[in-house]
Amino acid sequence: MLNFDFQNPTKIIFGKGQIATIAKEIPTDATILMTYGGGSIKTNGVYEQVTKALEGRKIIEFAGIEPNPSYETLMKAVAIMRAEKVDFVLAVGGGSVIDGTKFLVAAVDYDGDPWEILTKPVRTTKAMPFGTILTLPATGTEMNSGAVITRQSTHEKLGMGGPGLFPKFSVLDPEVIKSIPKTQLVNGIVDAYTHVLEQYLTYPAGALLQDRFAESILQTLVEVAPKIIADPSDYQAAANFMWSCTMALNGLIQKGVPTDWATHAIGHELTALYNIDHARTLAIIFPNLYKVRFENKKDKLAQYGQRIWNITEGTLEEKANAAIDRTVAFLHELGVKTRLSEYTDDYAKSAEFIEKRFTERGWKALGERKDITPAIVKEIVELSY
Repeated sequence: MLNFDFQNPTKIIFGKGQIATIAKEIPTDATILMTYGGGSIKTNGVYEQVTKALEGRKIIEFAGIEPNPSYETLMKAVAIMRAEKVDFVLAVGGGSVIDGTKFLVAAVDYDGDPWEILTKPVRTTKAMPFGTILTLPATGTEMNSGAVITRQSTHEKLGMGGPGLFPKFSVLDPEVIKSIPKTQLVNGIVDAYTHVLEQYLTYPAGALLQDRFAESILQTLVEVAPKIIADPSDYQAAANFMWSCTMALNGLIQKGVPTDWATHAIGHELTALYNIDHARTLAIIFPNLYKVRFENKKDKLAQYGQRIWNITEGTLEEKANAAIDRTVAFLHELGVKTRLSEYTDDYAKSAEFIEKRFTERGWKALGERKDITPAIVKEIVELSY
């Protein structure tokens, strides 16, 4: 097991009816900016619960944060925050709203061009306090300190983070899931599942407990996926789904083990290029990354195949290959396409474009062994066609 340090200060408030408790989590004299997306919170009852809980408080609303939150939109919110002297932000939404809010609290007092936070990148150690009310389980951003922001004008999607970007609190009410469309539920399942794979399907590090933490999340997602898709109002399935998504990326399962994240780096480029849903880009890339980097990953692939999919027959290599095939079958069972050519007819330019982008950024050492070069990235993307 590798050396590590671990601290997660986010307070989780979990369960039905918990939105009503948020007033005690926010200073009474705070000027609050409430951020949200396209307005679904006004049709699913969440907006009403939030405004009732914060009745009498000074609240400024900022709506319209997009899926894959854009720098251009967020900078409008930064201007409002500065003008209105906002001192607390409440993100009400899914991963995009929360990620966008993390950029806001980092950018509002940043001395310089806020885009530098993503391009340098700048590690944010101190930021304006914020809380979240999660409406779409998927990314785990409600309990971590990372975010990903898109700049539409340059077709870039870049990450940011730092200890100052942990939410002060996050409310997780599984009852919100019953109003989520099937496509978004499936995206959430795939996103969380891939988050675990990025931290688990690397190489053995003797971290027995960490492996089993990761495997338990994968097993739970496999078990509840058909239930939650068939009946989003199934509270127990929804609760287990929501908590699995949070645990998949709150920092715990990555401690003491090597992690990959090359799939995410490549997937972000596909979203920036083609506006493909983030989870779908992961489904396109990771099976092909595993094939290209098979020798590096075969030991953990075989373990994964045996423990998650009960693949016990054959050599180590056969079990590892069968694990990839069974995971692709799982994605197809969810209705997720796994070829880039199934999403766009303009796919042929992507491999060279992404290779060039990574070369220009100096991203020459991705993956758990820091040996995935831009040329290998090109090979992975081409295999995904």
